[in-house]
Amino acid sequence: MSVYSIQPLVLGEVRTYPLASRKSKVNVREFAKPDAWNTSLTKFLDSLPQILAGRELRQLLTAIHAARKQRKAILWGLGGHVIKVGLGPVLIDLMERGYVSGMAINGAALIHDFEIALAGNTSEDVEAALGEGQFGMAEETGKYLNEIAKLAERIRIGYGEAAGQFLNCGVIEVKHAESSVLAAAHKRRIPVTVHLAIGTDIPHLHPSADGAALGYATYRDFRLFCALTEQMHPGGVYLNWGSAVVLPEVFLKAVSVVRNLGVPLRPITTANFDFIQHYRPLQNVVKRPTASGPNHKGPESRGFAVTGHHELMLPLVAAALAAGWPKKR
Repeated sequence: MSVYSIQPLVLGEVRTYPLASRKSKVNVREFAKPDAWNTSLTKFLDSLPQILAGRELRQLLTAIHAARKQRKAILWGLGGHVIKVGLGPVLIDLMERGYVSGMAINGAALIHDFEIALAGNTSEDVEAALGEGQFGMAEETGKYLNEIAKLAERIRIGYGEAAGQFLNCGVIEVKHAESSVLAAAHKRRIPVTVHLAIGTDIPHLHPSADGAALGYATYRDFRLFCALTEQMHPGGVYLNWGSAVVLPEVFLKAVSVVRNLGVPLRPITTANFDFIQHYRPLQNVVKRPTASGPNHKGPESRGFAVTGHHELMLPLVAAALAAGWPKKR
């Protein structure tokens, strides 16, 4: 016998209702279709569940297609990991198909793309080099990337444009330019902006580093990125891939600048793709820029968070876009 003074409720009088009368969030019509696995890409994509991330991926890609059709800006924010896992050719193909209006990259992405263009390899073994004080000391990486910052200051252009120009001008032999996002974007006149945190990247360790030149080059690129962000209004898209801090902060500030100058920047679509969802991308990319103001009327902005490895998710997204998926029903 229980020593408690309170007794369990008797549930005999609880009211129920027929299951068929209930509005449910999941229906068998939306389930995955495994019979599509040995067929075309679009049939495979059609077979994905229209539930949660499956539904949201459809909505996001539909927004990207719409932005392309309406010639609104489709901007890509890229962290270094996206470049070093070999996705440059995928991004270049997306440029050719009209799905890239501009790219914002951090210092790590700049380094990896430059080293790939120059040598066909990148991503040093940090643990092996750090103990001897050799981490980050590759001569060409520091020398040329610092020269590019000085070039940007001298001819009054941004860091991204200067890097693309340098890789295409023939001053040095660039053996793998076909794999370089910077080189490809410059040839197609697609703006690339580079956003540094001085002291975080290996060229800043080299004797050739010039803080004033680095500051000029990246600050001009911030202002250029603000102009690109303005072109998202209305109906544009920003996709953040693999930057957990720098680019989400840059995007949020660009949104604030554009709205301060009188452009509502609504509706827009944003998304964060990463293998871990971090605080800043969720707040500064997915939620805050897409929140409705107190007096907002009209179509709503949308933000999406998609979790997965870049080397799997970006080719999947690119293939879906190239195939025109999802098709209008």
